[in-house]
Amino acid sequence: MKSSHIDMLHGPIARKLIAFALPVAASAFLQQLLNAADIAVVGRFASSDALAAVGANTFVINLMLNLFVGLSVGANVVIARYIGQERHKEIQQAVHTSILLSVICGLFLSVFGWNIARPVLTWLSTPEEILDLAVLYFRIYFLGMPFLMVFNFSSAILRSKGDTRRPLYIMAGSGVINVLLNLFLVSKCGMSVEGVAIATLVATFISSMCLLYLLRKEEGDLHLDFRKLHIHKHVLMKIAAIGVPAGIQGMIFNISNVLIQSGVNSLGTAAVGGNTTSLSFDYFCFFIGNAFGQAGTSFMSQNYGAKQIERCRKIVRDCIILGPGITFCFSMLIVYFATELSSLFTSDPDVVMYSALRIQVVITFYGIHSFNEILSGMMRALGHSVVPAVINVMFICGIRLCWLFFFFPSHQEYGFLQYCYPISWIVNIAVMLPAFFYISNKMFAKHSKMTN
Repeated sequence: MKSSHIDMLHGPIARKLIAFALPVAASAFLQQLLNAADIAVVGRFASSDALAAVGANTFVINLMLNLFVGLSVGANVVIARYIGQERHKEIQQAVHTSILLSVICGLFLSVFGWNIARPVLTWLSTPEEILDLAVLYFRIYFLGMPFLMVFNFSSAILRSKGDTRRPLYIMAGSGVINVLLNLFLVSKCGMSVEGVAIATLVATFISSMCLLYLLRKEEGDLHLDFRKLHIHKHVLMKIAAIGVPAGIQGMIFNISNVLIQSGVNSLGTAAVGGNTTSLSFDYFCFFIGNAFGQAGTSFMSQNYGAKQIERCRKIVRDCIILGPGITFCFSMLIVYFATELSSLFTSDPDVVMYSALRIQVVITFYGIHSFNEILSGMMRALGHSVVPAVINVMFICGIRLCWLFFFFPSHQEYGFLQYCYPISWIVNIAVMLPAFFYISNKMFAKHSKMTN
């Protein structure tokens, strides 16, 4: 369907970046609403223990997902570059490799997650009173990993050609289904965390099947034929070269967050619940910067593949203006209404207090963090995935772990612990900016010489 695709190689850039990024951000918002609905429903209709049990899983789930989500980023970069180069056979090979890879990754995550749920949550000092509930939620959630992986890879395939609207529509539909199932299973059937986990699983299954249907009906190079599913080694290696460093970065990133979660766990159930509530708004801000990072990745991949260097420079300019600017405006709105927004999820005053405190400390600085997402994405599009991974691991994860292990033990306060986030972002962007401009100028100059 041509009207669903954005022409990234011609025409105005800023307007098209926004047209690409906003549906991506909205899709992520809706996907997060699956989790936010879990939190709101158990907080209102089950118990504070159930709320904390869902929240205790957040960082662990993200840790498990990140390597494989990184591979979907690699698929997006590889397919978008092939589109820019008009290599039709390779596009088809990449599409079928990506879908089969998503199924394999999802099945692995389901089996692995089921077996490590209790040991990992115990190791993270999850409070004893919520441990069984947290394990139950974790295991049911991970049964849906094959469907979640298919959704992520299918979305990446469609984004490579500029189609971000149809995944949004599908996510909106599945979000409605998830909320209705949550309310039915928890408030009407008397379930707890198992009810919200089942609802998420069903909604994810429906959204993934819808995206597969779209790819089956797609005309041209992105058409999916189940008979052609095959792992093409040369395509897999290219996907891995981009995706594995990005995935490892995400994993290490979340290891630091998991360890910080253990610090939060040590402060009691109310702190865990407040942290869980605030994370919903935290993710909303992250999604905006990340959406412009994905837009920059896709636009840069296609245009660099098509050897349109001047257009690549304009993409850089527009991304680093639009992404942080829009993220900052949105984050300030959340900070201003921190207490009121937190109260939507729980009536416990202690949980609301912890949530509002984290919003004020962390979300205030999300405009700075969006620079890291955008610059990292564009470096991956240029074929440099290791450099942003190393920088992020050293200067974001490293600072957070130092804060946790060397400063937090003598200042065991919730607000003090949360300051590790903005401090790590500020230091990281001071290193990332010069690294990005050095690499991009070098790559653009090299490409220009090859075309002259």
